[in-house]
Amino acid sequence: MYLIRRPDYQSDTTQFIQQLREQKPGLEKRQFDGRELLWDKKVDRTLWQDLRASRVHQKAYVYYSFDQNGSDSIPT
Repeated sequence: MYLIRRPDYQSDTTQFIQQLREQKPGLEKRQFDGRELLWDKKVDRTLWQDLRASRVHQKAYVYYSFDQNGSDSIPT
């Protein structure tokens, strides 16, 4: 335990951010608006379920496949 209290340390980055907030008071609101524009979207989960259910799965290797009778078929 220290008897003499040292001043609180602030890094250069913390000081820069505090100065930036003082110089541009609307900065945080603009950041939240930008986040809302790009990331915060309402998701229609039933629509996504329908889209996933209607998806047609691609074969593992589309350029070479087997016929129903088991013989190899090479597309020409």
